[in-house]
Amino acid sequence: MPFLELDTNLPANLVPAGLEKRLCAAAAAILGKPEERVNVTVRPGLAMAVNGSTEPCAQLLVSSIGVVGTAEENRGHSARLFECLTKELALDQERIIIRFFPLDPWQIGKKGTVMTFL
Repeated sequence: MPFLELDTNLPANLVPAGLEKRLCAAAAAILGKPEERVNVTVRPGLAMAVNGSTEPCAQLLVSSIGVVGTAEENRGHSARLFECLTKELALDQERIIIRFFPLDPWQIGKKGTVMTFL
């Protein structure tokens, strides 16, 4: 069950309509998870700095069970996510940061329990 949280200082009117759906589909393909299990949040218009600059930027947090736990996995995920984000947001790679966090099943609650028991 992947979670993607995209924060950007781009104003909402410069974030392409439907980005959350396209990012959901891209993440499903990249991470090898069913799209109906991918969760995406897009937060535009934030006060942000990347590399000491407040020029347009974005930070993506990707957390999931089992697919973001190694440098090798994340290198491949990173390349494909950067491709998606640079195209969608019209930002250079230097203005985007991606953070990967592996999750354990007990860290995600669903249906009144945790994923460990589902």
